[in-house]
Amino acid sequence: MKHDPIATGKRKSVNMSVDTGIVAAAKEAGVNLSRVTEAALRGAIKTERERRWKEENRQWIEAQNRWIDENGIPLSGLEPL
Repeated sequence: MKHDPIATGKRKSVNMSVDTGIVAAAKEAGVNLSRVTEAALRGAIKTERERRWKEENRQWIEAQNRWIDENGIPLSGLEPL
């Protein structure tokens, strides 16, 4: 099993408001609302963390891209062995 860095293995009951039509359709389809919500939150957290990392490192990324534009990709002219 793959390590999940944000999961604790513990469960916590939370209160949520979900459209009644969605709840009924999920129940009819046998969809586990807790598991689907957890997966959606995991994806949203990953997306937000990536967005923040890119913003926090924007200047460095831009500097690296400028250097490559000016100098080319290092070692790109070497022949493979």
